[in-house]
Amino acid sequence: MAVVDASLVVVSGIGCAVGYHVATAGTLGKADVYAAASVLVAINFVLLTVVQHGYRLKNITNLTRTFRMTLTTWTGLFGALLAIAFTMKVSEEFSRGTTISFYLVGLAVLLAWKIGAARWTAHALRTGAFANGRAIMIAEFGLAASSNAVDDLGQHGYRLVRVMEIPAKDLASPLLLSSLAPRFEELIAFARENRIEHVFLLMNWSRQHAIDSILDALKILPIPVHLVPDAHAARFLRYPLHSTGNTFTAELRRAPLSRKERALKRTLDLAGTALALIVFAPVMLVTAVLIKATSKGPVLFRQTRNGFNGRAFKIYKFRTMRVLEDGPKIVQAQKNDPRVTAIGKWLRKTSIDELPQLFNVLKGDMSLVGPRPHAAAHNTEYEQIIGNYAFRHHVKPGITGWAQVNGYRGETRTLDLMQKRVEYDLWYINNWSLWLDLSILLRTGATTIAQPKAY
Repeated sequence: MAVVDASLVVVSGIGCAVGYHVATAGTLGKADVYAAASVLVAINFVLLTVVQHGYRLKNITNLTRTFRMTLTTWTGLFGALLAIAFTMKVSEEFSRGTTISFYLVGLAVLLAWKIGAARWTAHALRTGAFANGRAIMIAEFGLAASSNAVDDLGQHGYRLVRVMEIPAKDLASPLLLSSLAPRFEELIAFARENRIEHVFLLMNWSRQHAIDSILDALKILPIPVHLVPDAHAARFLRYPLHSTGNTFTAELRRAPLSRKERALKRTLDLAGTALALIVFAPVMLVTAVLIKATSKGPVLFRQTRNGFNGRAFKIYKFRTMRVLEDGPKIVQAQKNDPRVTAIGKWLRKTSIDELPQLFNVLKGDMSLVGPRPHAAAHNTEYEQIIGNYAFRHHVKPGITGWAQVNGYRGETRTLDLMQKRVEYDLWYINNWSLWLDLSILLRTGATTIAQPKAY
């Protein structure tokens, strides 16, 4: 994979340079300079991919991850090398047309190759093409046929040439070694004759005496012995393992965002909020004047909402109603709601009433993008009737969100609508990326105009 990646990058670089110069000037141009630059790009691309474990089998077959890694690595590499070339005053050696065409053609060729490689690798895994390590398995009777471990071993480098099954009653016997001594002797002889490289044990982890006895019987063989997780242990070992001194723990549930991801999201929040306040300051000023002039009451409406980790905070909105409800019982706004003021109807349809929440973002109570916070009274109600509702509090609430740009904004008249909104919120939390936030922000304006569901 690395050799092909490097070759494609070099060929793309030289091909784009020669093709562009022949097409525009009728000459080959500085082919040696472009060849050297292409080799430099190829080496750095391969090294960066290696650092990100991009050549591991499970990552090669994961097209989504591979595409994202290739795009970000290729783009970042070009940006870094162009910055270095500009700093060292050698950028005039490269034409803009060649550089742009190299970026686009190289990226397209790499992505096309990744698709083909992923499909070939997946097929090879299914057919056991990589199963070169000769292995035997000692299994509790019946487990080899029902366990996925046998198929996984066959697909990822091991060829099981023999399976020795032991009945459960024998595994439970304190005289395991003496009762099965002839079978173990015959298995050891088989392992020597057939140059077995690995032994796998497949049995319930609670059978500690049997595991120790089998290890003792196999100690004469100078080959590794692996204990395959049983159904109960495998469930937890799928999670990341962390060392805490001499103790290993399985992280059964990670924080939705790492420190680095939270820092990136906060940076986007601050930058986006600063820009939005500059752009919308005149709109907010006019809105405040209109609210004050057309109805009695404060300009801003404050209501208790639950944010990150369920913490309560006061959300800011432009007042659109004649009431200021904030208690244990709150009625959602409905179509033609008599509580909504004349100017309030327009503010709610255009979502201008949400603009003061930019100050909530500055304070750190909210984010630009995230699950929409509901009134505390509704929050308590939905937590009791929707099982996964509480997961929405694993990230900061947002002014807009994935559910909103997919049509789930405004009143939730039925429980099904709220469940669907929660489903979209949880998908957002589990698939967060900076690009996803930017995409949601760009789609929010279009969605607000095309689907004015809030009233």
